[in-house]
Amino acid sequence: MAMNAINSKRMPAQETAADRLTDFIMFSQRNLILRLSPELNQDKVSYPQFFLLAYLEEEGSLSMSSIAHMMGHSTAAATGMVDKLEALGHLQRTSGEADRRRVMVRITDQGRLLVARMRSNIARDLAELMAERDEELRRVSRDIPVTSRRRSFTI
Repeated sequence: MAMNAINSKRMPAQETAADRLTDFIMFSQRNLILRLSPELNQDKVSYPQFFLLAYLEEEGSLSMSSIAHMMGHSTAAATGMVDKLEALGHLQRTSGEADRRRVMVRITDQGRLLVARMRSNIARDLAELMAERDEELRRVSRDIPVTSRRRSFTI
């Protein structure tokens, strides 16, 4: 019932624009991942590990249980991921300030450099993809405002 009420409020132009934007996002995601793959492989970092680094770069530090929850993994799987990134020099474990038994994980300067380099490459590749689909994006942007955690903007 609630789903029908939500769908009935969407305008046909918004549905069409949302479908076009969905296609663009899926196309872009596929292409960006394919372009990043060789660079991540060079640094011996997997996609989930890179996403964790990027998240920690934004958040500062997180507990192991928070990492496991955020990644949708068990604590054991998250520990394995953190172990590898720590061995590569991208992360560092510390004790919690309030509770020294609590293990906190933070990104190192080396990890920040990797995230910054990958972010720059993603921005470059995304700009190329957007230029290729410029007119399609302009049509979509007229119909759908886009919101991120950090700010609202229109494409």
